[in-house]
Amino acid sequence: MAYARIKGIEYYLPKKIVKNNSEDRTVKKIGILQKHIVEEDEYASDLAVNAAEKLFNNLNLSPNDIDFILYCTQSPDYLLPTTACMIQNRLGIKTSAGALDFNLGCSGYVYGLSMAKGLIESGQVKNVLLLTGETYSKYINAKDRSVELLFGDAGSATFLEYSEIKGIDSFVFGTDGSGGENLIVPAGGLRKPVNEEALKEVTDDFGNTRSQANLYMNGAEIFNFTLKEVPKTVNQLLEKHNLTFKDFNRVIFHQANQHMLKYLQKKAKIPDDLFAIQMEDCGNTVSSSIPITLKREIEEANIRKGDRLLLVGFGVGYSWAACTLYY
Repeated sequence: MAYARIKGIEYYLPKKIVKNNSEDRTVKKIGILQKHIVEEDEYASDLAVNAAEKLFNNLNLSPNDIDFILYCTQSPDYLLPTTACMIQNRLGIKTSAGALDFNLGCSGYVYGLSMAKGLIESGQVKNVLLLTGETYSKYINAKDRSVELLFGDAGSATFLEYSEIKGIDSFVFGTDGSGGENLIVPAGGLRKPVNEEALKEVTDDFGNTRSQANLYMNGAEIFNFTLKEVPKTVNQLLEKHNLTFKDFNRVIFHQANQHMLKYLQKKAKIPDDLFAIQMEDCGNTVSSSIPITLKREIEEANIRKGDRLLLVGFGVGYSWAACTLYY
């Protein structure tokens, strides 16, 4: 029987650090003391490439070993060509490898694991390099505290390969595009190009200033969405395989913010000793948050080989996904 299994994970954080005021009431609530932010001439693909190079070194991999590149980003270098193709060239990966981008945010890593599983277990490839890279900072207006305190930039690289031992297991997915306007950069695509009108800044009733080319988040609606869908999704996955939390060694949610995570943990009735929170020094890193947490939990010996994990991603779209896997 063919299985897809994680061989290694790495991540990369930009060197520039922006600190939040640790005495601020909102900062204490969200649990994010600092973020790593890219320089003006640094981009999401740079973060993904740096993470991949770390992974190659640590696993003693050659670029010629890679059969397929999956790159999750909402910060592409260009509208076209596909950034994954440019990453293939930068990393020196063989031209017989496949490569594609997919545009998903905080659920993207779990979706990426699903695609990697399909490619490997169907026999199309022997391995997949799953990359994430996000620079929401380039969309954020510094005068908009509703998002400025939350999001950090990061990239990650995960190597998945064929195995005869069970690895990536079962999935549950969800989509509700009716909530798309609640976390959005309104201008910048073909439907609404960036022009003089789109760049005009407006201050809302809460004192947050942004333009149509900046990231907008309706925090209350996002919170309501997560409380409705995330616990339900976790229960769906557990019921699908007649599992309980006792069957898992660690539960890792997308690292949105501390307040939301603790609320979700309580509602889903997840024991404290299973639940991971790893965001204090890097913030909400979107599609990179789950692999960063995985890597840190492994380094801290909270996850060991053979452990069974439950991963849940949720956010912009609305999009959500959960999966079980054996590390």
